[in-house]
Amino acid sequence: MEMTKANRRLVASLATVKGRREHGMFVAEGTKCVLETVALFDVVALLATEKWIDSHSTELTGNITDITVVKRADIIEMSSLSTPPDVIAIYRIPHIAMPRPVASRLVLALDRVQDPGNLGTIVRIASWMGIDDIYCSTDTVDLYNPKVVQATMGAIARVRVHYCDLPAMLGEARRDGIPVYGTFLDGTDIYRSELTPGGIIVMGNEGNGICVEVASEIDRRLFIPSFPPDAPCVESLNVSVATAITTAEFRRRVQKS
Repeated sequence: MEMTKANRRLVASLATVKGRREHGMFVAEGTKCVLETVALFDVVALLATEKWIDSHSTELTGNITDITVVKRADIIEMSSLSTPPDVIAIYRIPHIAMPRPVASRLVLALDRVQDPGNLGTIVRIASWMGIDDIYCSTDTVDLYNPKVVQATMGAIARVRVHYCDLPAMLGEARRDGIPVYGTFLDGTDIYRSELTPGGIIVMGNEGNGICVEVASEIDRRLFIPSFPPDAPCVESLNVSVATAITTAEFRRRVQKS
C-alpha cells in the first residue's frame, strides 16, 4: 500500500484534541514506542520507510494487516517530533471503563497537569511503581497528545488513565473511607508521616500546585523536604519528579513492613 493524501490529512488531524476525538484515533511515533504498543492496540495503519520495514518486519505481530511504505520526506512532514522517526502507527483509542477506587490499591490523581512530557513521565512512573490507574481532572493534558504518547515509552498500554470531575471523585472516595493524600509546601514530612499501602495520591499543576476545590477533598497533606532542611534550594520540584519520590516512599513502606 502506498502513501495517500488521505493518510497525510489523517495524521495531521490527530495532532489536535478535536481530531483525535472526531476520529477516535491517536498516533504513536518511533521504533521503541511502536514496537512496545503495536500488539496492545487496534492498529488502523502502520506507516514506515522501506528501510524500517526490512529491519523490523519479524518483530511485528499478527494484528498488522497492511503496512504503508512511505518516503523519509513523508515521515518528516507528518511527524510531531523534532527528530522524525522512521515509523508512525495510527491506533484506535480504546474505551476504558473507570473503576471505583478502593482502599487496598494505590492510585494517582492529577490536578490540571499541563505539560505533555510531565504526564507521559508520570504514566511511565506509575507503570514502574505498579500503579494501574491514574485519575485526571478534565483540564489535564490529553493522554493521546503525541508528545504524551512518546514520553510514556510504551507505558500508555499498561496504565489506565481516566478523566473525571476530580473533586467529586475524591469526595466520594473519602466517604468510602479511602485515604486521600496530597503534596503541599505546608504538609507534614513524608518521611515522618504514617502512610497506608493503598489510597489516592494527588499531584498538582506545574505552576500553581493543587487547586482549592481539590485541596478541600484531601485529608492527608504531605511535604517532600529538601536536604539539609535549612539550606538554600530551588523553590519546588517538577511534578513528575515529585511523583516519583512520593510513590517510591509509599512502595518502600510496603516493602519494609
